[in-house]
Amino acid sequence: MTGIPYIVAEIGSVHDGSFGNACRLIEEAAACGADAVKFQTHIAEAESLANAPSPPYFSGEPRVDYFRRTAFSLKQWKELANVARSAGIDFLSSPFSLEAVELLNEVGISIYKIPSGEVTNIPMLEKIVETNKPVYLSSGMSNWNELDLAVDVLRGGGEVTIMQCSSLYPCPEEKVGLNIIAEMSARYNLSVGFSDHTLGLAAALAAVTLGAVVVEKHFTFSRRMYGSDAKHSMEPEEFEKFCIELKSAGKMIASSVDKNDLSPYLEMKNIFEKSVVTSQALKAGTILKKEHLAFKKPGDGISAAEYRQLLGCRLRIDLVAEHKLEKTDIEKTDEL
Repeated sequence: MTGIPYIVAEIGSVHDGSFGNACRLIEEAAACGADAVKFQTHIAEAESLANAPSPPYFSGEPRVDYFRRTAFSLKQWKELANVARSAGIDFLSSPFSLEAVELLNEVGISIYKIPSGEVTNIPMLEKIVETNKPVYLSSGMSNWNELDLAVDVLRGGGEVTIMQCSSLYPCPEEKVGLNIIAEMSARYNLSVGFSDHTLGLAAALAAVTLGAVVVEKHFTFSRRMYGSDAKHSMEPEEFEKFCIELKSAGKMIASSVDKNDLSPYLEMKNIFEKSVVTSQALKAGTILKKEHLAFKKPGDGISAAEYRQLLGCRLRIDLVAEHKLEKTDIEKTDEL
C-alpha cells in the first residue's frame, strides 16, 4: 500500500442521458484530480420488472422509464471510455445485469464496480469472474454471510477490493461504519476501499487514515441537476479540494519519518533551544553552582539539557555575565 488513495468520481447516471454531459463530466472529473470515473450501466429490460419501485430518495419518474431514457448505446459507451483515456483517467462502470457485464466487457473497461444491490446476484458475479478483471465490491446492503459468499465467488477471478459502504443518501455520521474497514481487511485479507455517501470530506479522510486504498465519491456539475444522485454529490470546486486533501493525507501516511533524524530541524534547534550561559560575572576558580547559570537562546552552545554535567566544575578564566559557556572554559574537580 502506497497510502495515496485511488479516487473514483462516481458519475453514475447524473448525466441524465445526455452524451455531451457525460463526456464533459469525465473531463471535469479528470481536471479535478480524479484517477477514474465510474458510470452505471443499466439495461432496463434485463435488470428490472416494469413495476419495480423507485428508491425513496427519487420518485421523479418510473424507474424502468428512467433507465431507458438515460441509457447509452454500445458505440456511445466505447466513446466515453475513449474520452476517459484521452483525459488520462480510468473508465469504470457498474453493471446491473448479465447483459451489462457483456456490454462492458466489449467496451473494454479496466475495473468492474459491483454495486451494493448486486452483491447477492451470484450469476452476475460468476460472469464477471470469467472476465478475469479487477473488481471493486461495494457492501452497503449486505451482511457478513452475504459478503462471504460474494468474496468466495470473486476470488476465482481478478483482484478484489472490498468497499465499505453505507447505502444511505446522504449517510449520517453515525452510520458511516469506519470500524468495518479494519474488520474487512482482517476477515478477507484483501485491499479495502470506501464508497463515501456523506456530503463532506471528513469520512473519506478518516477512511484513508484507517487504510482505505480506494475512495469513491459522487460527482456532479450541480446539485440542482435532475436525477437520483445529483443532490448527494460533490460539485467540481468541492471535488477538486476533495482530491487534493485526500492525496495530501495519503502522502503523509505513506511518508515515514525517523524521529532520530534531526537534520531538517538543525537550524531551528539552534534558533529556538537554550544554551547554558553565566547568570553573572564569575572569577576564575569559581566552582559552578546552579545559581551561577542561566539558560538562553540560541541553542548552539552547551545544551540546557546538559547543565548538571557542569555543576561542580571549576572555571579556568574570568567570565562576564551572559557568557555562553564552552567546554574549554571549565575543568573538572574532585567535587564532581
